[in-house]
Amino acid sequence: MIGTGIFKLTKTKNSKLASVDMDHLPFGKYFTDHMLEVNYERGEWGEVEIKPYQPISFDPSLSALHYGQAIFEGIKAYKNKEGEIFIFRPEDNFRRFNISAERLEMPAVPEEIFIEGMKQLVKLDEDWIPERHDLSLYIRPFMFSTDEAIGVRPSLTYKFLIILSPTGPYYSEPMRIYAEEKYVRAVPGGVGFAKTAGNYGSSLHPTAEAKRKGYDQILWMDAIEHKYVQECGTMNVFFIIGDTAVTPSLAEGTILAGVTRDSVIELLKEIGLKVEERRLSIDEIMEAYKKGNLREVFGTGTAATISPIKELGYKDFVMKFDIDSWEVAPEIKKRMSAIKEGTADDRFGWMVKV
Repeated sequence: MIGTGIFKLTKTKNSKLASVDMDHLPFGKYFTDHMLEVNYERGEWGEVEIKPYQPISFDPSLSALHYGQAIFEGIKAYKNKEGEIFIFRPEDNFRRFNISAERLEMPAVPEEIFIEGMKQLVKLDEDWIPERHDLSLYIRPFMFSTDEAIGVRPSLTYKFLIILSPTGPYYSEPMRIYAEEKYVRAVPGGVGFAKTAGNYGSSLHPTAEAKRKGYDQILWMDAIEHKYVQECGTMNVFFIIGDTAVTPSLAEGTILAGVTRDSVIELLKEIGLKVEERRLSIDEIMEAYKKGNLREVFGTGTAATISPIKELGYKDFVMKFDIDSWEVAPEIKKRMSAIKEGTADDRFGWMVKV
């Protein structure tokens, strides 16, 4: 064992790296040699361990399995041409993680564990960071309740972990999206703003139904009137209408405050587009399409980055887009990639050096 501040480090004896084709990486399939793990008991966080990646054993009565106290984040790390390691906006994910924790009555994770632990883990497994364009090291911090008991109440014990995965784009091709008219993702006062496991589990059936119709993902609408767009599957969503970029507002607390969303807003302003964060109805979107004013539609997210939407369906009306003629989404993706990969100035202070 090698002591590293509050961390206990145990290195693997046999790296898996040689068995992975780092030039061809599907999303979320491969995991690095090490992981971070720490337990919360009796009102405090215990010793932080960075150790070989391994299975976790647990009791069948584990409370997270029964009552869903589970949250997570998605972050990415990159190497520049000089081999320096940077993480994209981890402090924003740290803050959002603890907002999710509060909503689910879970303990806040200290910054020293979340940020410093992440840096040490990424540094240890730095050989796993892909150096090809559009590839990255995906960082997955997550926490779940660990009480071994049945009964609806906040757990008294929790486990926080970070695992790493070298990965390619989440969506490798432009998407076909269906505006969902029956199912809803979130309601005001609910957990739509939190990154909870249950939010994703409840999306699987509606998404499967959309896929049976020939679509890739869902565009969610509001739960009250079923007409105001929310977010898109695993992404926030932007509509370029005329010379204005419109994205649904966060004000009602039904949409995840995406870190990539916030970054895209800054870049859109930088290239001279007006940005509106407001309620946007599916009727307004269809009307803009009919008039020829709906220029582009794209999703944004840590996993998805910037994902063009080539087709948007609602009931029997289908909107199709010539993405080869687009200018905004490709330019935003180019600028963001350049910042992340270190080929452009980090003028917004987004990249945190490891």
